[in-house]
Amino acid sequence: MSRFPPNSRPPPRFDPRKPQALSDVLGRTSEFLALRAGVEQVTALQRDLIALLPDYLGSNVEPGFIKDGVLALFAGHNALAARLRHIEPRLLADLQQRGWAVNALKIRVRPQAMKDVVPPKQARMSAAGADALQTLAETLEPSPLQEALAKMAARHHAKTQKK
Repeated sequence: MSRFPPNSRPPPRFDPRKPQALSDVLGRTSEFLALRAGVEQVTALQRDLIALLPDYLGSNVEPGFIKDGVLALFAGHNALAARLRHIEPRLLADLQQRGWAVNALKIRVRPQAMKDVVPPKQARMSAAGADALQTLAETLEPSPLQEALAKMAARHHAKTQKK
């Protein structure tokens, strides 16, 4: 006799090599149920914070867990933490109005990872511009300015000839 009802498929086999949804992994064992509840709470809290805070704060503030009625909020830097402290009473009242069992906020600074540095802009000059720089450099008397203009003209001539 089969342990599955006649018109059902057996559950899919666990394959650790295939990606799986986080909710599936956290629902697999009873040990993960508390973790899953915590993750869902933080996610819901994050959604509410994004709705309640201005855009520049919502994207740079992360909620922590609620412990003994105190919610920890982590700001990306000191200026954001100071701004959060200014709006703390209103934010606390708004969170309580949305049903969160929070009596106080604890605002902490947790520096975030550096964003990717934007590469410096590379100036482009047309062939006519490079010619004009070369002509100007030739009309000047020898000086640091004349040398710099000649180098710049030569560099941009080389770039336009490569293309």
